[in-house]
Amino acid sequence: MDMNQYLSMFIDESNDHLQALNENMLELEQSPDDIGIVQVIFRSAHTLKGMAATMGFEDLSSLTHQMENVLDLVRNEKLKMQDYIFDTLFQGLDALQAMVQDITQGGEGKADVSSIVSSLQAIVRGDFTSNEAPAAAASTTSQASAGAEISLDQYQYSVLEQSITEGHSVLYINVAIREDSQLKAARAYMVFDLLERYGDIVKSSPSVQDIEQEKFDRSFSLYYITQKEAQELQSMIMNLSEIESAEVMQLDHETLNQISTGIQEAAAAAVAEPVQEANAEDKAPSAGAEKAPASAKAEPKRTATHHSAAPSRTIRVDIDRLDVLMNLLSEWLIDRSRLEQLASEVKRSELTETVEHMSRVGSDLQNIVLKLRMVQIDTVFNRFPRMVRDLAKSLDKKIDLIITGAETELDRTVIDEIGDPLVHLLRNAVDHGVEQTAERIAAGKPETGTVNLRAFHSGNHVFIEIEDDGHGIDRSKILAKAISKGIVTESEGAAMKDEEVFMLLFAPGFSTAEVISDISGRGVGLDVVKTKIESLSGVVSVESKLGKGTKFSVQLPLTLSIISAMLIKVGSEKYAIPLSSIVETGLIQRNQIRQVHGYTMIPYRDAHIPLLSLANLFEVPGYDENAEEESEIVVVRKGDRVAAVTVEDFIGQSEIVIKNLGKYLPAIQGIAGATILGDGQVALIIDPNAFIK
Repeated sequence: MDMNQYLSMFIDESNDHLQALNENMLELEQSPDDIGIVQVIFRSAHTLKGMAATMGFEDLSSLTHQMENVLDLVRNEKLKMQDYIFDTLFQGLDALQAMVQDITQGGEGKADVSSIVSSLQAIVRGDFTSNEAPAAAASTTSQASAGAEISLDQYQYSVLEQSITEGHSVLYINVAIREDSQLKAARAYMVFDLLERYGDIVKSSPSVQDIEQEKFDRSFSLYYITQKEAQELQSMIMNLSEIESAEVMQLDHETLNQISTGIQEAAAAAVAEPVQEANAEDKAPSAGAEKAPASAKAEPKRTATHHSAAPSRTIRVDIDRLDVLMNLLSEWLIDRSRLEQLASEVKRSELTETVEHMSRVGSDLQNIVLKLRMVQIDTVFNRFPRMVRDLAKSLDKKIDLIITGAETELDRTVIDEIGDPLVHLLRNAVDHGVEQTAERIAAGKPETGTVNLRAFHSGNHVFIEIEDDGHGIDRSKILAKAISKGIVTESEGAAMKDEEVFMLLFAPGFSTAEVISDISGRGVGLDVVKTKIESLSGVVSVESKLGKGTKFSVQLPLTLSIISAMLIKVGSEKYAIPLSSIVETGLIQRNQIRQVHGYTMIPYRDAHIPLLSLANLFEVPGYDENAEEESEIVVVRKGDRVAAVTVEDFIGQSEIVIKNLGKYLPAIQGIAGATILGDGQVALIIDPNAFIK
């Protein structure tokens, strides 16, 4: 079986399982006695281990196995979860994530995890410092864990299990020969000869061949089936010459299972073809595998019976193929516009009907392709609970992260870019927003702070809000810092509204942190967040009440590839304005235009708003709006602010494909890109955000 063809599926499914493990571990941390969640976590870890073993990533498989040993004790109620165990398991998940990331980048998934493994083994032995030592686990596993170094295959495990069922004594024996012995192999042979007289040796470590050739230190271990008592056999071995010690432990079903947990399953998974396995949890990644719901409350999967499985309803598609499909659709839309124009010029009914039908089919096709590219924002949100949990622990704060609207969908292009800004805003809320526990109690607040992360649709936009119930933003502190850095003068600051002062947080190099740390921003400030969001044609705003909390709101377009726009004409040029930015269109009389403090203003809904001239802004020849008694205007919006733009004429509404201006043209203020019209002309796409300050 060629493993390379399964690699991408292995990576996808591994990431799914790791995300599920993180989410369920966080839920278990809130309900540490819920064995149902532990069962779900154990199954995810077990599946990941089997997949890694099948693909040949031994380090990943081994670490998961060590974590599985701990989880097995917990699910069998021999160990109670506590902070040290949670932290160690989370460290293991981080290491597994790093290994999968290494595999994604073409590596072999190797990492030095010896310290994590040591911690996990100490937990299994019950040998770790904690407020509540797991005594029950220590009594049954400290000796049993020593036997884990002998790996049993499925047949050997079955033999031992059957022997216990039939009433035979199954023993684990560890023998050490004296250090001054000159004939280690001979002494070992004497032990083997004695044991073979009274029972059967199932497996030894090192192997019999290595022991005969003295390829071992001073000790060896073995599994043994007999009718003799453990104490009697121990005395017989100690009576042999030059034997330093002999440990004999009788095994029952439980201790045998603890020693050999998962060995027989891993062996079966490594040799069985995916289509032949009865349990879907243990199979290698398969084409068309469905993404399992990452919820601790999901129903346990049932073992497959002889009935045929239901056919898969989903497939994984390489994202590059969707990009190619989107590009082809974009070209088709341009050709459709050209055909529509030609049909209107030719004026033949057959051609007009065909083009109209093609337009209807094309609109349906466009909607389907756009939906294919839509991804739930949950793919970004799902990594934040773990991040907030780790930040809260490092800052010694108690914080609840409440996520709503994770099912909200965004274009994949936006999803890929929005993650980092949201990470920065969340870190800022946890570090600067929520107070320390003592400070919250003194202010009469609950000791646990709350950070709300919301997403919701509104028109052609998606809004993402990050709101905390912390101490809010101190206007005077922000102004003092801004004045000291020369961002504003004292007179300017005194005249600014609260919202304008809060937006100073996004000025380059602005930071109120007294001590620069790696928690939020490293002293860089939030200007990087604003720049990234605006590059996505988005807007960020801030609301805050001192002592109550702060809310950051991010407004993003649903898609960046194909948009609805109003085509306009100014002189000899044609422009496109995104409909999502347009409030309304209308006429303005020349005598309604006023000059206020050097700004051109017009009356609008019981207020006055700025009036901008596209002809002047872009120095368009062939149109003088001052010669007109009335002008067409477009009222555009950026957040809560509006402005009017004068145009010569409206061409009409159209679906346009956004094309990048490329590297050869410098960045042009107020231009978001270009599109190709039906007549082959290029129209520049106006970015209203650039005009509204």
